[in-house]
Amino acid sequence: MIRNLGIGTGRRKCAVARVFLREGTGKVVVNGQELDKYFKIGELVTIVRQPLMVTASENKYDVLITVLGGGPNGQAGACRHGVARALSQVDPANHAALKANGFLTRDPRMVERKKYGQAGARRRFQFSKR
Repeated sequence: MIRNLGIGTGRRKCAVARVFLREGTGKVVVNGQELDKYFKIGELVTIVRQPLMVTASENKYDVLITVLGGGPNGQAGACRHGVARALSQVDPANHAALKANGFLTRDPRMVERKKYGQAGARRRFQFSKR
């Protein structure tokens, strides 16, 4: 039987990630795929791995992530948030390091809504004098 050591929910923009930490060798699986296969951009892979690097637990745990909603950037941020939460749940000693790097803070920035009478959130329609 597989036991989850820590569970964390991460959110960023419109993406939500459920993260499960298990004893293992440092394998990260996102939606059934390897991490570098799912996130094809190297920057996003490092974003997801950051909490593991900070707490020096890259080879201690296997990480299973299911993420949905949003785009690649939002999903990577949600994964990072979830991994950080799960790591602080497993070992409370990790909390200070994760908090100092800002991995436990949910990024509140969201897309601003489009307003009526405008082309976008802030962009106006072109002004015509005549």
